[in-house]
Amino acid sequence: MLRMSVAAEEYLMIGDDVKLVFLGGTGKHMRIMIDAPKEVNIVRSSVLEKRITDPEEKTKLPQYYREEEHPEKYRRKPAATIPGKPLRK
Repeated sequence: MLRMSVAAEEYLMIGDDVKLVFLGGTGKHMRIMIDAPKEVNIVRSSVLEKRITDPEEKTKLPQYYREEEHPEKYRRKPAATIPGKPLRK
């Protein structure tokens, strides 16, 4: 499985004919746009989980987990500033 960070309005191509555009988001919600042929079935995970009632079949669904954010030591540190001197742009 691939995990990546994307900026708003970046997109990913899946094969030659499926395009995922990341539109941004707020809080816990991310907006995406999917451009795919009509033949491609696109279904939310919550809908799939509601349709399947057999517990054995539910165990076959992909399980995802939230990954914690990177520790502070991996975050980019702000540039040092000298009091009284403006930042360069």
